[in-house]
Parts: sequence; C-alpha cells; structure tokens
Amino acid sequence: MAAGLGSRFGGCKQLAKVGINGEAFLDFAIADAVTAGVSKVVLIVRSEIEDAVRTHIGDRYGDLEISYVCQDEHGPKRLKPWGTAHAVLATADEVPGPFVVCNADDYYGRSTFVKGVAKASALGNSQALLVGFRLAATLADTGTVSRGICRLDGSAVVSIVETHGIRRHTDGSIAATEPFGAVASEALVSMNFWAFSQGIFAFLEDAFARFLRRVGDHSSAEFMLPVVINDLLSDNRLSVEMIPSEGTWIGVTNSADLASAEKRIAALEQVT
Repeated sequence: MAAGLGSRFGGCKQLAKVGINGEAFLDFAIADAVTAGVSKVVLIVRSEIEDAVRTHIGDRYGDLEISYVCQDEHGPKRLKPWGTAHAVLATADEVPGPFVVCNADDYYGRSTFVKGVAKASALGNSQALLVGFRLAATLADTGTVSRGICRLDGSAVVSIVETHGIRRHTDGSIAATEPFGAVASEALVSMNFWAFSQGIFAFLEDAFARFLRRVGDHSSAEFMLPVVINDLLSDNRLSVEMIPSEGTWIGVTNSADLASAEKRIAALEQVT
C-alpha cells in the first residue's frame, strides 16, 4: 500500500531513501516478499505519484510481475485516499489468489514475509492472518503514532482497537489519547501485515458500500482495514490468527525519524 499522502512526514514517504544503496522501504518489502515465494507484486499508488514510483522501480526486479493500481481511480473522487481497506479492495482485479498485504513505508523484516506467505495459501474464505508486533518496538522517535491494538484468545484475534496519540513518556510509560489511558508495552499491535484469501474482497465490497452510505462525501473519513476486520470479528464472519513477528519493524512517521531508520536498516542489512 503506497498511496498515502505522508502528511506528517511532509512528502512522498514511500520513496524516501532509507537503504545504503538508495533503497526505499518498498524495495525491501518487494525483495523479502520474493524471497518468501511471492510471484506477483501489486503496488497501490495515487495517480500523481504513479510515474515517480514506476521510475523508481524501473527494471530492477527483472521478470517479476509488477502491477500498479491507482487508488484514486476507484470509488468516489476526493483528494485524500479512502483508507487502507479501500486500498485493498481496489486491487481485486489484479489479485489472482491468496495474498499478503503490507505498507510500502514500513520495514518488516524477511522473517515476517516468510511467515505470512507460508500461511496464506491455506486460508479459507472466512479466515485471515495477522502478523503482529510488540507495541514498544513500533513507537516513533518523535511525536505520536496510531496503532491497532489487538486482544487475543490464544492465537485468535478477538478484537482490534484503533488507538491514537500513542507515545512513550520520559518515565518509560506508554499512553494514548484516544482511547485515553496507559497502554502495555508488550501489547501486540497491527502494522498492517495481513494474509487473506480471495474471500476478503466480498467482505470489503459490502463494508465499503455501507461505509459510503454512512459518511457520504466526508472529506477525511477513512475506510480502515483494522476497523473493518474488527467489525467482521464482532459479527463472527471472519476469524483471524495472530502470529507474533520475530522480525524488526522500522518505520518513519515524521521526517525527523528518517536518520534513525537509515542507521537501523544499515545495521540489519549488514548482518543479513
């Protein structure tokens, strides 16, 4: 998913150079996905950045099938993308079978892709997989973040609560503004690394139609993947298995986080 506006970052975060050879986050995602067995990549972009992304990708991935979907060409027109669940829905015509979903501006680690891809092919139409990360390992160096905090019953996800304004305080505690309160550092959170079967598209299409009836032409309401999945869990229409990731998550929320991300990725790639 590479269609975000990058408002807090202040630019096209999807193509920010974070690797020692000028790689963007999405380059690591594509390379790790291919290593894990992915045979096709679908990049969800906005029309205004499609050419830049295509130029960046070029021919560096050889014969790998790469398709581009402009999220803004699907659904009602507006400046801000309709959200992550709509981004996935927009790919329905390009996805031929089981698939994994990830953000184009996060570094998940190769083991995350290996786990997700291995499980994807066995999913039934009403099953999904979520690879989760410990909250403490996903906080920004500056400012606040939003995370989907998961409640589990064994390995089954019971609920996902979109939680906003999360930050670590000087005493080491972690708290959020919405819902307000302390958050456990070991809580497992969604970083939008999912595995789905084709069955998810019918769920998303139905949910998006209901979402549009509710919000109309609201300029900023978002059709978010964790929220939709949580609704499906509540209605017992979908079951989601959680696998904790052993990989290291790295991301940037604000431009000030970029230097730290570059150093951490360089260290990891040298080890690899």
